[in-house]
This record gives sequence, structure tokens and C-alpha cells, in this order.
Amino acid sequence: MAHEPIELADALSTFDQLWSPRILTQVNDYDVRIAKVAGEHVWHAHDDTDEFFLVLDGELTIALREPSGERSVVLPKGAVFVVPRGTEHKPSSKDGASLLLFEPTGTLSVGDRHDEVPGHVDATTGHALGDR
Repeated sequence: MAHEPIELADALSTFDQLWSPRILTQVNDYDVRIAKVAGEHVWHAHDDTDEFFLVLDGELTIALREPSGERSVVLPKGAVFVVPRGTEHKPSSKDGASLLLFEPTGTLSVGDRHDEVPGHVDATTGHALGDR
């Protein structure tokens, strides 16, 4: 990976695929990923890691299944939210959103408990920025 500044708007303009993150750079053992999303993703959980979301544009809703029951959080542009490890969640965006994510390298975007990758996901661990 190049050690040069990366403009987020420029990076986001290089792809159109939804729910298929691009890896901007790495920090220690973590990928810094960007993604475009619209519609619904899948219910999933990450057994061994939290998941960090920053909404760069648009609005994201994350449905959560917690011991106390189901709830949803709505994240407008500029909002940050962390889904705790092991928590089932389902991100969605009615009108579309752009996200920045921090995840351990190799983390699957469909979680650890999925047998089948949905057709709307073309890479479960992200593409290198610039890959189409």
C-alpha cells in the first residue's frame, strides 16, 4: 500500500459495487475500509471482533439482536457506532450511504456464521482500492 494521502471522495468515486468494501490502508492488523451501501445487508455477527462504522454520507440503520431484545440505531452523516463482538446485526440504508469501517484484516463482511454469500456481495474481505 502506498504511503500517500488518500482523499475519501476520490477513493469512493473509483467503484460502484454495493456492500463490497475497498481497503484504503492498514493500521497495525486492521483494515481501514470504505463501502457504498443501499438496501439491506444480511443478519450476521463477528464472534471475535467489534465492528466500527462511521457514516461518511447518507444515513445507515443498524438492526441489533441483543439479550434485551431487538432494536435499531439510526446513524446520520458523521455518526459513529460500534457493534460489540458477537452481536447479531443487519445494516441497511433506504437511500444509500457511504461508510468508513475499521476491521481486523481478513474479517468477513458477512460475519462468521454465514454459509452462503449473498449475491449482492462480491468480496467478503474487501478489495484493494483501485480493484473493480
